[in-house]
Amino acid sequence: MKSNHIVYAILVFGVLVAITSPHLINMALQNKDTTYEMAGEEFTTSTEYNADLAAAIPVSNEQVTIVEEKAPEEVEPLEEETNVPTQEVLPDPIIYDGLTMDALTAKLNRVLRSNLSGTGNFFAKYAIDYGVDPYIAVAISLHETGCNGTCSSAVRDHNNVGGMRSGGGLIHFSTLEEGIKSYVYNLKKNYYDCGLTTLQQINTKYAASKTWASQVERYVNMIKAA
Repeated sequence: MKSNHIVYAILVFGVLVAITSPHLINMALQNKDTTYEMAGEEFTTSTEYNADLAAAIPVSNEQVTIVEEKAPEEVEPLEEETNVPTQEVLPDPIIYDGLTMDALTAKLNRVLRSNLSGTGNFFAKYAIDYGVDPYIAVAISLHETGCNGTCSSAVRDHNNVGGMRSGGGLIHFSTLEEGIKSYVYNLKKNYYDCGLTTLQQINTKYAASKTWASQVERYVNMIKAA
């Protein structure tokens, strides 16, 4: 009988343990402190037991580095250059009688006709370059060649615009520009450089006729009025 009591007591105890053990385990887990190691330092959590905590895997012996994200550097906008000097457009210089080169050329072209039509730029350029009065240079050429109307054969056949001669015959030039340049240079070298700069002074050496200067003067006045 005593052995039967002992067996019965063991069975009852087993049943009680089976019933109460889940509650005891749950209470133990609710109050369990869990220790983790993060970046070489330990820390403890006492949070209530839940499925997420149960699934957590403690970090061990791993160095966790937190990189702080830096804001991109701001690039300062370039300052507008407000004091940049603007290139000043200068007017064409006055070269003779209050005229620019273009205006002088246009004025001369208004009296140059026939073969000399449109050659005012050559007369203007070489007269200014050599220091010769461009009105006088064109006036003498018009008087000698008749190019205010129909040019003489000296111009048509030889591009000779000033009646220049050598050894008794007319000098021949390859182009009108060459003929004009040589003619104006002849006025500079043989007259202006010798102090003969007015029509009356040039008359004494250039022509035997004493009325030559007054005849050329009419062309000068015509050019001025053009």
